[in-house]
Amino acid sequence: QVQLVESGGGLVQPGGSLRLSCAASGNIDAINAMHWYRQAPGKQRELVAELTSGGSTNYASSVKGRFTISRDNAKNTVYLQMHSLKPEDTAVYYCNAEDPYGRRSSWGQGLQVTVSS
Repeated sequence: QVQLVESGGGLVQPGGSLRLSCAASGNIDAINAMHWYRQAPGKQRELVAELTSGGSTNYASSVKGRFTISRDNAKNTVYLQMHSLKPEDTAVYYCNAEDPYGRRSSWGQGLQVTVSS
């Protein structure tokens, strides 16, 4: 099993930046990919960014060019660096791990990100 602890988030003005962190522990060798999702009020949870063990990345079109997913293997931590934030980026953000069989880790409590002036 993989345990994930999310940190970061908060209130930021439009155009600002924020970095989210997701620290993994447990059976981290089983992680094949890491994902960041978000869920805005009244909307379904959506994939924001993903990073495979091979280093490939994928982004939602709405965040491409503004968000960057990366990892620090020494710290077993995945980051989501967010720039040029917009009010529509306001949501609860979650990280999630996937093993080679497509099985996912449990969802955490998430991080509230609010973009507002």
